[in-house]
Amino acid sequence: MKKMICVIMTAMLLAIPFTSASAQTNPDTVKDKAKVLASKIVSDYGASGIQYAIRDQGSVVLSDSAGVYDHAAKQPVTKDTMFGIGSVSKMYVSAATMRLADSNQIDIDKPLTTYIKNFKMADPRYKKITPRMLLNHSSGLYGSHYGNSMLLNDNDTRNHDELLAKLRSEHLKSDPGEFSVYCNDGFQLLELLVEEVSGVSYSQFIETYFSKPLHLTSTKTPLDSFDRNKLAKTYVPGLDTALPVENANIIGTGGLYSTAEEVSKFAEVLIGNSTDILSEKSAKAMQRDEYRKGVWVPEETNTTNYGLGWDAVRLAPFDDYGITALSKGGDTFMYHAVLTTLPEYDISIAVLSSGGTSIHNTIFSSNVLLEYLKTKGIINEILPEKTFQPSVKTDMPSDLSAYSGLYGTVGTTINLKITNGEIDLPALYGGFIPPQTYLYTGNGQFKNSEGNLTLSFDKAKNGKTYLKLNAYLNFPGLGQIVMVTYEFHKLNANLLNPATKKVWEQRNGKRYFALDEKITSFQYLNQALVSKEITVDSEQGYASGTKIVSGNKAVNAAEIPVMSGRDAFDLNFYKKNHEEYLTITGQSFISEDAIESFSQGNSSIRRIPSNGQAVWYKIDKKSANRELTVKAPDSAGFAVYDAKGTLVNFSKISNLHSVILPEGGKIVFGGNKGDVFKINLKK
Repeated sequence: MKKMICVIMTAMLLAIPFTSASAQTNPDTVKDKAKVLASKIVSDYGASGIQYAIRDQGSVVLSDSAGVYDHAAKQPVTKDTMFGIGSVSKMYVSAATMRLADSNQIDIDKPLTTYIKNFKMADPRYKKITPRMLLNHSSGLYGSHYGNSMLLNDNDTRNHDELLAKLRSEHLKSDPGEFSVYCNDGFQLLELLVEEVSGVSYSQFIETYFSKPLHLTSTKTPLDSFDRNKLAKTYVPGLDTALPVENANIIGTGGLYSTAEEVSKFAEVLIGNSTDILSEKSAKAMQRDEYRKGVWVPEETNTTNYGLGWDAVRLAPFDDYGITALSKGGDTFMYHAVLTTLPEYDISIAVLSSGGTSIHNTIFSSNVLLEYLKTKGIINEILPEKTFQPSVKTDMPSDLSAYSGLYGTVGTTINLKITNGEIDLPALYGGFIPPQTYLYTGNGQFKNSEGNLTLSFDKAKNGKTYLKLNAYLNFPGLGQIVMVTYEFHKLNANLLNPATKKVWEQRNGKRYFALDEKITSFQYLNQALVSKEITVDSEQGYASGTKIVSGNKAVNAAEIPVMSGRDAFDLNFYKKNHEEYLTITGQSFISEDAIESFSQGNSSIRRIPSNGQAVWYKIDKKSANRELTVKAPDSAGFAVYDAKGTLVNFSKISNLHSVILPEGGKIVFGGNKGDVFKINLKK
């Protein structure tokens, strides 16, 4: 999920010999290391609270926490504090799917249409999609329909209810099974599959077949009735008060709440130790290296290597010790989680947090697990992190210059130039890697000055040329991660006719604002999340990473495995009342040119239209620097942004209904159709 970057720690280490697993553990060593790392995540990496548990041979051997459950009350996190577990939820819908296979109610290699009769797409290849392809991310679906899913104290099911209808008009980005790239929609479809075949709601399925037999009293969905006060509070920088409860209403993809102890207990199901719930055969099937079936980066050691549901079935550094480790990470807007399990040893660790990221939780879990393995005598020592020498530039073969050209990834294109053996690239991997220059160092590789980032070019078996990144990243006080991924793929120029070129050039740099997102959405915390800026390369024929095919349509251009090709989209423009609108993944956006000014007298009434869409206004000079007071029903709310798009006030979070309007900013009103806003402006 969104946030939805999930990086799993690895390190390219040499295998070391085993010693007897019967060696006596030193629990204080493991406990102390966990406390130090947990405290570091809270003090330096943005988490307000973190909770973790290790389970060995079915028993909890470590359960602890750091930080606070509630800033105001200064209440500490305890083992009973609940957290959202984000995409770790995918393991539950994966297990549910495999349980249906155990009972011969489904065959995961039959077409999905066998079980979901209403599943249709505009691309005839959809008929080839199977449940297995949903489980291993190889379905070819674009990725994610996030609209109206991440809501504040609101468990509206519209995202779940509308997914099949939205998919009917959409296409695939690759042949089903061609390659695996992270795909949230696949697990939403698995949720629908479970409901269709079982005849009960997904929430009821989880309760009946998992929670009750395992005695999981804190594993819940947003649709369940439970004490929300048990959930860890969440916070955003600059706001001292806790946010309303976060509901991830894409439940199969990322909507469960739980505790670290209960997540580690569910791991017993996933590794085949609870055969009354899931057969050992199905558990083993989930652990196989599904990623090998399609196009993949060639390295064996990597951050991601998909099984069925699992992000990694050969997680480093454990595979370099000769140990099989399985891992699944997850992020919502505010909650972050990871589950790592060693099936050969029946050892699992779950780490949940409010704030931070799943990256930090994964580094924590791997380091603490290694310490635990050492104290048990399973490994002799923990090998040091990889170090690097500063890069030394060397002469580049002239044939590598042919790799210069246009490259694309989801959302953007770049004109990659190899000049004098150097490549300049923008920020990579969600900003974790800053913009920098890479130098040619030999063997077809370009490295940054520190030597920890390596670029090279691969021509995959699908005929596409990819820019590959091998990166080691250090997080001070936590540890090191390594990832190998394709960041961009080489595109051909897409020449436009003059008329089409002119139309798209007029859109360059313009921003379009969301109309269909509920006012309870987390996305209103950041104007960039409820708007879309269009960047156009009219000479090459691309816009915001999509390939322009007509004056009003551009389609996804990125066909990249692993992670960088996730969450693809098309751009579809249309006119209504002579104003331009944009549709992305089934949601409508209005052009900033079509937004009216907020000019008015001292008081007025505004109303949500009959289509229920949000209403945006520009804050002009007549309204700027005046105090706005709004009275509206509980179902309604508003958000104000300044000229730079920075949030000034969001009534659903602040509960403030008065605000000084910033000149050049925007204001949006949302609610149910017909909701009335009584507005007063003071000078």
